[in-house]
Amino acid sequence: MTAVASSPTTDATKPRAWSAWTGGRLAWLAVLLLLAVLAALPSWQNVLTLALRSDEYSHMLMVLPVFALLLWQRREQLAAIVPHYSLWGLAIAAVGVAMDFAGFASQIDLLKDLGMVAMVVGAVVAVTGPRWPLAAKAAFGALIFLVPVPGRIRQQIALPLQEVSAWITQWILEFIGQPVARLGNVLQIKGVDVAVAEACNGMRMVVALALVAYAFVFVMPLRPWARIAILVASPLVAVFANVLRLGPTVLFYGYADKELADFAHDVSGWAVLAVALGVLWGSVALARWLEIPIEPKREEPA
Repeated sequence: MTAVASSPTTDATKPRAWSAWTGGRLAWLAVLLLLAVLAALPSWQNVLTLALRSDEYSHMLMVLPVFALLLWQRREQLAAIVPHYSLWGLAIAAVGVAMDFAGFASQIDLLKDLGMVAMVVGAVVAVTGPRWPLAAKAAFGALIFLVPVPGRIRQQIALPLQEVSAWITQWILEFIGQPVARLGNVLQIKGVDVAVAEACNGMRMVVALALVAYAFVFVMPLRPWARIAILVASPLVAVFANVLRLGPTVLFYGYADKELADFAHDVSGWAVLAVALGVLWGSVALARWLEIPIEPKREEPA
C-alpha cells in the first residue's frame, strides 16, 4: 500500500516541475544570461580567443559539450525540481561583478575569470532557485575549466611534466634501438631538435585530460572516493598519454619532412584524448574485475 500511494505523488511532481518552465521564465533566463555575458564581455572574448587560437587552451571548446552531457544525464533529477525565482542568484551575480571589478583594478586575471563564471551561475540561480544547480553541480562545476590557468601555475606544472615525459621517451626510444640525445625537455634525433613543449605540450594535455577525467567520473556511476582517486591520478594518465604521443612524434621529426611531422603532431593531439579515455575505462573495468567496490550502493545516488 505504501509503494502504491507514493507513486502518484512522484508522478504528479514531474508535471508540476515542467509546467513551471513557462515562456516567461525561459525569457528571464535568457535575458539574465545575456546580461551576465555582457557584464564580463572582455573575459568571454578572451576565453573565445584563447580557445580558437591557442593550442594550450583548445580544451575550452569541450567545456560546453561536457556541461550539456552532464546536465542531460541528470535530467530526471532536474525534472523533479520545481524552479522558483531566488534572490540568492542576484547575490551570487553581485559577488561575480565585485570579483570582476577587483580583477580589473588589481590586474589579476584569475579574479576576472572566476567572476565571469559566478555571474552565469548567479543568472541561473536567480531563475531556478539554488536546488536546481545543486542537483546539477557536476555540470556547473565543469564551467571552471573555462577559467585559464594562471601563467605562473601553468609553468610550474608544465615544465616538470615536459622533462619527465622527455626522459621517459628517451629511455623508450633508446630501448628499441633509436639513438636519442636529451637536454632538459629537448630531444635530438638525427641532428633534429624536438622540444617537448612544441611536440607535445605537457600543460595542454594535463588540463585537457583533467576535463576528460572530470566528465568520465561524473558520467560513470562511481563512489565519491573512486571519483577522487581517478581525478588525482589524471596527471599520471597525462604523462602516459604524453609519452605515447611524443615517441612517434619524435620519430616523425627525425625521419620525415617537417610538414608531415607537424600534421602527425596535430592529429595525435586529439587522438591521445581518446586513448586516455580508454585508459580510464580500462581502469574501471579492471577494478570491477577485481571486485573492488567502486560503484555506489543501490540506495546511494549515482
